[in-house]
Amino acid sequence: MSFQVIVFYSFAAWLIFAALMVISSKNSVKAALFLVLTFASASAIWLLLEAEFLAISLIVVYVGAVMVLLLFVVMMLDVDYAALRQGFVKKLPIAIVIAAAFFAVLYSFITSGEFSAENYAAPAAKAADYSNIKALGRVLYTEYFIAFEIAAVILLVAIVAAISLSFRGRRNRKAQVVSKQLEANKRNRLKILKVDPVESAQPEVAEQEEAKS
Repeated sequence: MSFQVIVFYSFAAWLIFAALMVISSKNSVKAALFLVLTFASASAIWLLLEAEFLAISLIVVYVGAVMVLLLFVVMMLDVDYAALRQGFVKKLPIAIVIAAAFFAVLYSFITSGEFSAENYAAPAAKAADYSNIKALGRVLYTEYFIAFEIAAVILLVAIVAAISLSFRGRRNRKAQVVSKQLEANKRNRLKILKVDPVESAQPEVAEQEEAKS
């Protein structure tokens, strides 16, 4: 057994273990951390397949952004776990039937022979200086350039549509104008007022007021 096969089975075991802990952990924060371990193990398997771009994207996008946001949401929300567990026993038989059917279909696909090594030969080993990211970028910006740009325009339209739908009109807010702040000086910001002196009340009047108080 080669070293690459040993590494593959090691990370595959960690991936399966972490995935099972995600769905079986009672603490949502621990489940999210196990999901991070699942993504890390999957990215290691992508690296074994010489797909560096997918491995880096899985770490940066899912672990670095999505999971951090999910952890913040989970820790900030006051989740009532007792209410979530209500009705679990009643729905357990249906969940077991659905899970058994899913694993039966998955097992039939795996044992059918459609995904065997004879039908899909192992890819040829690349040189040490081979870059999957460079090859993917070359293909995207040559053969699939039009489709890539159309996808970018569609995403831009989706972002603009989301902003326009969530906008609730102009609000009475004081905007900060940097140009006017830079033009400010002591002449238009500082005003000196000349106040005439005020004479104090007469001593007799002051004594009468103190006596009344």
